[in-house]
Amino acid sequence: MVFNEIFKKLLCTYSYQGWWPITDYDGINPTKTGSTQGYHPADYSFPRNSLEQFEIIIGAILTQNTSWPQVEKSIINIKELINLTPYEVLDLAENDFKLAIKPSGYFNQKYNYLRNVSEFYISLGGETPERKDLLSVKGIGPETADSILLYAYGEKEFVVDAYTRRIFSYLGLINENDSYNKIKKLFEDNFDGDVNDYQEYHALIVEHAKNHYLKKPYGVNDNVLNNFKVK
Repeated sequence: MVFNEIFKKLLCTYSYQGWWPITDYDGINPTKTGSTQGYHPADYSFPRNSLEQFEIIIGAILTQNTSWPQVEKSIINIKELINLTPYEVLDLAENDFKLAIKPSGYFNQKYNYLRNVSEFYISLGGETPERKDLLSVKGIGPETADSILLYAYGEKEFVVDAYTRRIFSYLGLINENDSYNKIKKLFEDNFDGDVNDYQEYHALIVEHAKNHYLKKPYGVNDNVLNNFKVK
């Protein structure tokens, strides 16, 4: 199936990406784009504890409408003030909290979202959330919910982002205006990978897009995937 072949081509081109990055982990980004620390290529033991799990959840919200290096700055800022636990997030003074996450943008909005998800995380009592329950938390949409489930909980949920739409609509495999759930189902019905492959596929899509889909016209110089373009 073409979705499997595209995954193999991207993996062959860029190798293992080591997502989701953990700020305290001494790992190197294999592609040297964006952040250069916290990555763990081909090591799927992350998150290794609840602190790393919660950091991934915080990062998934902070990365909305911004780039990962800005999120990394925000997480490091928070960690300079508190231990990154849901209880300490809820106890952190509002002004200090907002100043810490300011590099990620929309800090007033994200402040409220992070408090919402902290309360939700505590309510779980260590259990894995249902997708529908995550989506009921204000500040968590489909992409964020799937990122949390995939990377923080190791659940097999395909993440659809703007880069996915750009690449696969250019290839003629989706309509860019298709709904999130329609694209997600298409991948999940036609990609044979396990949860580790799901993590890699999303990360590889982002890496490939950084190289060929940042500026319009998208994909015209895509010498990696052009052979998959529907004629």
